[in-house]
Amino acid sequence: MAGHSQFKNIMHRKGRQDSVRSKMFSKLAREITVAAKAGLPDPDMNARLRLAIQNAKAQSMPKDNIDRAVKKAAGADGENYDEVRYEGYGPGGTAIIVEALTDNRNRTASNVRSTFTKAGGALGETGSVSFSFDHVGEITYKDVVGDADKVMEAAIEAGADDVESDEEGHTIICGFELLNEVAKALEGSLGPAETVKIIWKAQNTIPVDDEKAESLMKLIDSLEDDDDVQNVYSNFEVSDEMMAKLSA
Repeated sequence: MAGHSQFKNIMHRKGRQDSVRSKMFSKLAREITVAAKAGLPDPDMNARLRLAIQNAKAQSMPKDNIDRAVKKAAGADGENYDEVRYEGYGPGGTAIIVEALTDNRNRTASNVRSTFTKAGGALGETGSVSFSFDHVGEITYKDVVGDADKVMEAAIEAGADDVESDEEGHTIICGFELLNEVAKALEGSLGPAETVKIIWKAQNTIPVDDEKAESLMKLIDSLEDDDDVQNVYSNFEVSDEMMAKLSA
């Protein structure tokens, strides 16, 4: 879990920068629209929409933006987005999974393939790397909810599988099919979570040197910068010193 945690912390800090806030809101809005179109536009009756709105609120997305994204799903002329997963390899033999929501599969595939190639990586076939990841639920809390023992006890009671606590907060892992149930139980004991998501968690991490780490972060930054890309996951692990440099 170390590699995922380091990557999460780096991207968390980057996500707080004003320069990426607008793009982040756009991606959150797209997820809300897709979730609302896939089911009922009522978050009480649509678990995916409820999670999408919760995550948008956690990133301080204005209520008007959220409401517009929900209403957009009901519009007859609204875009239709396809959910697509790409898998590939980065420098150092690392594995990368890219999740996208796109209204043009050809455009997105071309952009993702080009980004991999420019970074010295390669786009693979579906299933080429996902076997080395677990598709799980992830629930995060800030450190203010309590210490590691308190969160561990609450997580065990809620039916979670794993907990990682550090100075950034707490990350709770559970089976993706139990995500809503575990999140609801944790909300009763710890309060509302910061984020509730389904993620790809690497089964094992691959240590990379500083040079490859910089190349990987540039690759991931480029993928994240694509409007169609929603999430990027990898299995690389960097040293504490390099993480501090990348996070600065």
